[in-house]
Amino acid sequence: MIRYVLAMVAALAGLTAATASAQPAAKPAPVQASAPLKERIAGLVPILNGGGDYDAFFAPGFRAQVPKDKFDQVRAQISANAGAAVSIASVTPTTPNNASVSVRYERATASIRLSVEDAAPYRVNGLLVSGITAGEANIPAVVGALKALPGSVGFVLARLGPRGPRVLESLNPEQPLAIGSAFKLVILAELVRATNAGERHWSDLVTLDGHPLAGGAFTQLPAGSRVSLEELALKMISVSDNSATDILVHTLGRNRIEAMLGPVGIRRADGMRPFMSPLEMFKLKGIDKGALAARYLALDVEGRRALLDGEVGAAPLSAIDPALFKDGKPLLIDKLEWFASPSDLVRLMDWLRVHTVANANARAILGRNPGISAELAHRWHYVGYKGGSEPGVINMTLLLQGNSDTWYVLAGTWNNPAAAVDDARFISLVGRATELTSTGD
Repeated sequence: MIRYVLAMVAALAGLTAATASAQPAAKPAPVQASAPLKERIAGLVPILNGGGDYDAFFAPGFRAQVPKDKFDQVRAQISANAGAAVSIASVTPTTPNNASVSVRYERATASIRLSVEDAAPYRVNGLLVSGITAGEANIPAVVGALKALPGSVGFVLARLGPRGPRVLESLNPEQPLAIGSAFKLVILAELVRATNAGERHWSDLVTLDGHPLAGGAFTQLPAGSRVSLEELALKMISVSDNSATDILVHTLGRNRIEAMLGPVGIRRADGMRPFMSPLEMFKLKGIDKGALAARYLALDVEGRRALLDGEVGAAPLSAIDPALFKDGKPLLIDKLEWFASPSDLVRLMDWLRVHTVANANARAILGRNPGISAELAHRWHYVGYKGGSEPGVINMTLLLQGNSDTWYVLAGTWNNPAAAVDDARFISLVGRATELTSTGD
């Protein structure tokens, strides 16, 4: 799952991360901001630059969850990429005491949701940075900024049509890179194929057998629990739930999923074959300090398949190093991962677009979490999204429908085997690319 490392969250005033459907609802009647809300927004820029009176600006409940030292740490993260906060670009009240605020920085724009108390002294009791959008002037400038990142970066922006994708801008479009949880799009594709064919139905129930699972919402359910394919797919795509993904890999079958690699456009399918579940990946990387991974990598495809079905499957969860990934250092991302090129991901998203025209459940699943800020998502008629990340890896792949019924795919991946990547910088650049594309639609 993409980690919004810049989010400053208070669990007050109902502020939550932007994971709602990208399909915009009908516009409500205009809301007028209260005088206290306007006053706090007027004082926001100094606070974001390290000035102002933190204790007087924020309510006690917010300060308890976000102490000043934590706030300053996040604020410094933003400033390192975006520069200083300059001005309030726009304010869209959602209630008299709650608003979406766009803050212009020297090199970027931040989308912030802010709320104030209902009674005096009307301090800020909720603040969420839901997105940072870079300030590059055009798509070539975004590509130039991506090219300057350390490690390997791939990017494709393509317009979709009856003859297939037409590339508008690209950087290393055919280079296979580690894509993290974006591999889950292939599993969704197999579900789309099977439901379209009538072989399966979204309401079909899967009975859990008590088999160990990777972390997620289904790990604590007892054996015998029944879960629908639709719920599993929704969790897998919208919040990148690894336990749901494990269940679907076992339910659909490794061979069935692998059979979709060619049809959806993954041209170098060896980068995802054998098709691993998340738990299998964690076991390979986390058992015996990499010794199991080394043995796996020395085998051919059939040998790897046998190892997954045998020793890896039988290994207990307790054998996985509990500190796996906690040091933030990349681990075998250039050798042991799910690999695809940006062009592969463009073709995959185009396949999903075409094959979900009459599959509303799948279209809704893909669009539940737009992966970008709500403000950016509302520029589009539809946003489908899946991304992925781990230390050294980040991917964002978006299916975008313009108001004029034009379609685009934007696929970007950044790998750095030597160090953790700057998620926030990458997210801001991809966000800027979606914004610029919507402007030109």
